[in-house]
Amino acid sequence: MTDYLADVKKYDANADEAIVSKIVKHLGIALRNRDSSLVSASDPEELARVKEKWCGKKLGVTGAAADNAVDAVCKTLAADRSKSRVTFYYLVAKELGKLGDL
Repeated sequence: MTDYLADVKKYDANADEAIVSKIVKHLGIALRNRDSSLVSASDPEELARVKEKWCGKKLGVTGAAADNAVDAVCKTLAADRSKSRVTFYYLVAKELGKLGDL
């Protein structure tokens, strides 16, 4: 858990540990596998899944707002070769103003 929190804090120094913990619990078993614990920002299918499952189903945001949030996070994390799914999801929720809804 501390590794996830530390990674999120690289991008949001005031990250809330409770929210990061909720995202970790939501992702559950997906975090056990290295491949599924990372987001491939260069894979359109992967980004479509993030928009559908995370933005749409979990956060209730679809369309242009979801597209813009995911694109913004991709730019923010561009220098990071291994984009942690927890960090990616946290930053998308923050971009959409939905951290409080988690």
